[in-house]
Amino acid sequence: MSDDWDTVTKIGSKVTGASQRETVVRGKGALNAAQRTGAIIGTEKKFATGNTVNKAGSEGQRLTKVDRSDDIVAPQKVPAEIGQNIRNRRSKEGPYKMTQAQLAQKVNAQANDIKLLESGDAIKNQGLLNRVARVLKISPKTGLPLDDK
Repeated sequence: MSDDWDTVTKIGSKVTGASQRETVVRGKGALNAAQRTGAIIGTEKKFATGNTVNKAGSEGQRLTKVDRSDDIVAPQKVPAEIGQNIRNRRSKEGPYKMTQAQLAQKVNAQANDIKLLESGDAIKNQGLLNRVARVLKISPKTGLPLDDK
C-alpha cells in the first residue's frame, strides 16, 4: 500500500520515456524514413470541393483563406462604383427617380441598407443587390443600366 504513495508521475513533453509528439511529414523521402524507423503513420485526405464547385467565382477560395488564417479577414464589400451607379440611376429624372427610403420600401430593405450600398460601405449581400437591380433595371454586377427593351 505504501508503494502507491511513493511513486511519482511526471507529466510533460520533456519527460524521458514519454511518447513522441505528432509531427507532419512532408515529402516522400521523409515518409519513407518514418516507415523505416517503424513509426506509427496515419494519413488524412483533405478534399477541396469548395474551390471546385464554382470555378467562375472565388468565394470558395476566400472561405478557404478565412479558414486557414489566424488574422481577422474583412468581409467583402460592395464596390464603390456599383454604389455610384445606383445613386446616379436613382437620382436622375425619369421612371427610376426616387429617394433612398422609396427604393428601400420597393426592395423590402432598410433605408440605411440603401445608404450603405450607395456609399460602398455595405457588406456584399447579393440578394439585396439583385432586388435593387431588378427595380432600377441595372446590372447587379456592374450597376450599369440595362438596355430598355
